[in-house]
Amino acid sequence: MLAALTDSVAESRRRRAGRRGLVVGLLLALLAATFLLTLLLGQSFTPPQDILRTLLGEDVPGVAFTVGQLRLPRALLAILAGLSFGLGGVAFQIMLRNPLASPDIIGISWGASAAAVIAIVVFGLKGPAVSVLAVVAGLGVALLVYALSFRNGVAGTRLILVGIGVSAMLESVIAYILSTAPAWTLQEALRWLTGSVNGAQLGAMLPLLAALAVFGGLLLGHGRDLEALRLGDDTAAALGVRVGRTRVLVIAAAVGMIASATAICGPIAFVAFLSGPIAARIVGNNGSLPVPAALVGAALVLVGDYCGQFLLPSRYPVGVVTGALGAPYLIFLIVRVNRSGGSL
Repeated sequence: MLAALTDSVAESRRRRAGRRGLVVGLLLALLAATFLLTLLLGQSFTPPQDILRTLLGEDVPGVAFTVGQLRLPRALLAILAGLSFGLGGVAFQIMLRNPLASPDIIGISWGASAAAVIAIVVFGLKGPAVSVLAVVAGLGVALLVYALSFRNGVAGTRLILVGIGVSAMLESVIAYILSTAPAWTLQEALRWLTGSVNGAQLGAMLPLLAALAVFGGLLLGHGRDLEALRLGDDTAAALGVRVGRTRVLVIAAAVGMIASATAICGPIAFVAFLSGPIAARIVGNNGSLPVPAALVGAALVLVGDYCGQFLLPSRYPVGVVTGALGAPYLIFLIVRVNRSGGSL
């Protein structure tokens, strides 16, 4: 009997691992196909051989600028930002066992946004200085929300409610700053708040790549502990997980990625919120979510940016497209969670 039960559990694990591997492979194929499409098609078609020659360093007239300076940096930044938003968002949702626990909802993105708006409008800062302030503010807001929601531990619902309150206050700060902003800084602040990969440059995305490598590696390295937290704090502790330490590491890593991506691209709406639930639908509730959610996030940003540039009547930043997709899904998810008390 015991041997049969062990074999059944092992077979179930193999099936879940096989399904997860298939999903990851399909998502990688989708991401690669979309990446190639963004290089091939824009306002004009670029032959694949010219793209290859450009990627190999050859100066192909016209293509070197169109692909090397415009399309390639834009696509790479979209992928890096999407990976960061997707992985950071699902880490919060898994840890707190609530699909509403995303940085968009609990104030982290708004903290980075408020700092960036103040830096642009009040202090007249640009470039790296704005990014640094946005990262620091995102980390500070995360610490504030965690401290305000801590009482004999951190309950997911309490943290979400505190985060929503902090978000509302930060939105008010942003609205006030924008209402007093002169015209020459207002447009820049609004462009940043929308969330966009316009003007992407290869050199400017190196800090985001470093943040993704460090913080993403930290999250994936604690993947087993993070999955154990899906079962509840008591069960995770019984399995040997140091719950308090794991929570701090996960929050720090997730906030680091989200704040770094927000600092460069602005708060691309709902990508961190959507990636986890979409990945859970594809993989299944018992499958490991961080890697699929990161790939879903990258696909959302890449596809959303391409649609906003070429498939709609006018050109829109990617944040407008993802916001249009995310708002109805947020309403649907709130209704579903309210009815079932469900988790990710």
